Amino acid sequence: MNQLPSDLTGSGPATVILPLRQTLPVVFASPHSGRQYPQDLVESARIDSFALRASEDAFVDQLFASAPKLGAPMLCATFPRAFVDVNRGALELDPRMFDGPLPSDADVHSMRALSGLGSIPRVVSGGIEIYKSRLPVAEALRRIEVYYQPYHAALRKLIDATREEFGYCILIDCHSMPGDSVDSNKNRVDLVLGDCYGSSCHPSLTRFVEDRVRDLGFTPAHNDPYAGGFCTRHYGQPQDHVHSLQIELSRALYMDENTITPHRGFDTLRDQMTHLISCFHDLDGNSF
Repeated sequence: MNQLPSDLTGSGPATVILPLRQTLPVVFASPHSGRQYPQDLVESARIDSFALRASEDAFVDQLFASAPKLGAPMLCATFPRAFVDVNRGALELDPRMFDGPLPSDADVHSMRALSGLGSIPRVVSGGIEIYKSRLPVAEALRRIEVYYQPYHAALRKLIDATREEFGYCILIDCHSMPGDSVDSNKNRVDLVLGDCYGSSCHPSLTRFVEDRVRDLGFTPAHNDPYAGGFCTRHYGQPQDHVHSLQIELSRALYMDENTITPHRGFDTLRDQMTHLISCFHDLDGNSF
């Protein structure tokens, strides 16, 4: 149970899967499903290999894997979120976890960084410390250069190419959340749509996806408890014809969180997400 998965191979920081012909103005991205755990991370961690996976959006890339077959490109980080979190600003860094001075433009006052969840995380989900000792600043900057920047360069390229082809682009940022997630009223939630309180995409896009997931039997929450992370905010620029929507799926729907293994609900949820992707062929983009 404590072994890391080895089913995703390749040496690059991100996998781009292109359709034979792009027929959808949509880019799907899975920034937190990477499962190539670098040996230096494993050796420097104070927690075992299984505990390192607590922050992983396990199998989300597989839930949305039909996107390229249905005409949309997909980007997946291959490295784990516990190593580098691309859904943060590049220099959201917690100064308490590094030896030496950080760059002068580092965002050391970010609430995410100070809680240990910056671009180089100090903790995994649950607030458990990752490292035995402080990291050299040079190591943080190396990870940003080697992992963070290529992921975002690939995402920017996909977005720009899609906008050039269709006149606009929709980014669907795909995530999972703990199975016991609740909204501000303490109600359990299975699916959350985050549009940064209406700022990251045209409202008709949020309504379109909300209606489609309701048709699938979900009761979606809206921006509660997750309104959208860095990627949703940063790339979602409706005035520039780029619309970004974050989708959070409850892990209880498709996996056993105690063993990080899919259960019988996985195939059902994958089929539902395949249907959702296919629905984008019916989207009227005139309002975008």
